[in-house]
Amino acid sequence: GQTPVFPRILGHEAGGIVESVGEGVTELVPGDHVLPVFTGECKECAHCKSEESNMCDLLRINVDRGVMIGDGQSRFTINGKPIFHFVGTSTFSEYTVIHVGCLAKINPEAPLDKVCILSCGISTGLGATLNVAKPKKGQTVAIFGLGAVGLAAMEGARLPGASRIIGVDLNPAKYEQAKKFGCTDFVNPKDHSKPVQ
Repeated sequence: GQTPVFPRILGHEAGGIVESVGEGVTELVPGDHVLPVFTGECKECAHCKSEESNMCDLLRINVDRGVMIGDGQSRFTINGKPIFHFVGTSTFSEYTVIHVGCLAKINPEAPLDKVCILSCGISTGLGATLNVAKPKKGQTVAIFGLGAVGLAAMEGARLPGASRIIGVDLNPAKYEQAKKFGCTDFVNPKDHSKPVQ
């Protein structure tokens, strides 16, 4: 269902070091270590000021927009022709250009090759559970899909004390890893004749 905007530089999860900043940028300086975030924050709209949402009016995820918000132009070219951006991050590149609201400054001691997964997989799963589902101590939680996001969501259920955490996945080999994140029960939909939900 996405508008095919090509050619474009894909990628949305990474860690990096600020090489330079644009006019008016005061939050970051060259040398800062950062994580790109494809759902950015302008810090001014009603969503950014709310504790219940992070769907910024200006910088929310937009897979169709292939240009910078400020001027509607791409910052990438090849042979004089534009190469479009992807979800405001375009991280499959040695260098990229990102709106300051889509960058989170991090401790320079953090190893970029490890913390890069915080820019999507871990923060998405953990954040969705802790900030949206908000499980309470003793509750039962089901997590559908036990990849990186699912395991992070599982950790988000374990931390507040969910007593039963049901992992649902088509691959039974994932259960052993999921136990480390708090999974107490495992369900494989292939083992049932009716929908497991």
